Amino acid sequence: MDTQGDKPEMNDEKELFEHYRFQVDPGQEALRIDKFLMARIENATRNKIQQATKAGNVLVNDSVVKSNYKVRPNDIITIVLTYPPRETKIYAEDIPLDIVYEDEDIIVVNKPMGMVVHPGHGNFTGTLLHALKFHFEAKGKDTEGLLVHRIDKDTTGLMVVAKNEIAQAKLAKQFFDHSIERKYQALVWGDLIEEEGTITGNIGRNPSNRLQMTVFADGEQGRHAVTHYKLIRRYGYVSLVECQLETGRTHQIRAHMRYINHPLFNDARYGGDQILKGTTFTKYRQFVNNCFKLMPRQALHAKSIGFVHPGTDKEMFFDSELPSDMAQVLEKWETYSQYQMGDR
Repeated sequence: MDTQGDKPEMNDEKELFEHYRFQVDPGQEALRIDKFLMARIENATRNKIQQATKAGNVLVNDSVVKSNYKVRPNDIITIVLTYPPRETKIYAEDIPLDIVYEDEDIIVVNKPMGMVVHPGHGNFTGTLLHALKFHFEAKGKDTEGLLVHRIDKDTTGLMVVAKNEIAQAKLAKQFFDHSIERKYQALVWGDLIEEEGTITGNIGRNPSNRLQMTVFADGEQGRHAVTHYKLIRRYGYVSLVECQLETGRTHQIRAHMRYINHPLFNDARYGGDQILKGTTFTKYRQFVNNCFKLMPRQALHAKSIGFVHPGTDKEMFFDSELPSDMAQVLEKWETYSQYQMGDR
């Protein structure tokens, strides 16, 4: 065997890219790196490997190389590839989009509550990709959105989507390198003791509930995850926090905030749809239930995103307003915290 190859590392930002690492055998003869990688990565076409190389996603001994580089004995080769194409064909669907920015390489959208990003698990129509297909066709473009990350169905906020493979590969590398700056705002249960902090804990599938992710304190299970948080506003029984992702694991903020006993407000999957803090008074229970009805989802919004433009290398930053349901709930808590805390 002439290589020692690591299993592909699936990015848990919904597993939208793969990372491979190979150590070349001491007896390896000189061979172009694209041919070398084609022989060792299942279903990887030469075009896909060359696109990754153009994007700077192929490194030998920690240095970017071109596709004509010839591998040498003992080389350490790493490559970030965009995820294999989905099997589901995307058809155009006339679904409204909140487009924040668009050029020939990328499109930034503000995703609404209830929209699934791409087909799967019973959601084969009505997704963001279907809406983007319609948008591009209306502009005379025969293309599809190429994903590099996702946000949950009932989480709102900003997403960047690539419009060509080079842009997709370059953005995927930024997500892999954790150089994308993503900030969320979340309403969580409880009054945080510390005004800022960092949550570090491996996240993986909950063995007893496959719909949940959980934090494994032993560090041996799950995948490394880091969330930085900062208190924005105290409302007594709940708090508004800003969360900045260092890694992008499935349900990361939701699982991490539950781990520190501050689950997201009205997050049914992680227990936040119960009255976890406050009084037993009927008036208070009615107030919280009214908030739940007003915002029938977890209180989480992807507020801003920053990255290096894959075509121009210019630093880009986008910010967004909170969606109306979350803004209205915060307004209700603001009023409650000012005038009704005497009910405690």
